[in-house]
Amino acid sequence: MGEISIKINIADRVYPLRVTVEEEEIIRHAAKLVNEKIKELQENYAVRDKQDLLSMCILQYATGMIKAERNAKSHEEGLEEKVHELDTLLTQFFSK
Repeated sequence: MGEISIKINIADRVYPLRVTVEEEEIIRHAAKLVNEKIKELQENYAVRDKQDLLSMCILQYATGMIKAERNAKSHEEGLEEKVHELDTLLTQFFSK
């Protein structure tokens, strides 16, 4: 599919972007989440500077992403080990 031009508002600044049609919904949703997080941080902390709020927001999202990646990797390693065990059991069973 082709690209489309959209405008995204984050922290009261407008950013023109060229995205694929498939990406548009995801990008708009991501911008909404960022703006909601900024508003939440602004309400809960005595921080008013947009740069500070954006930095705190990105730190929270990056931390969450790293935790999710580590969790997924841990599950993949566990699954790989179980598949290897099953393969060994099946090999032993069928070689008798």
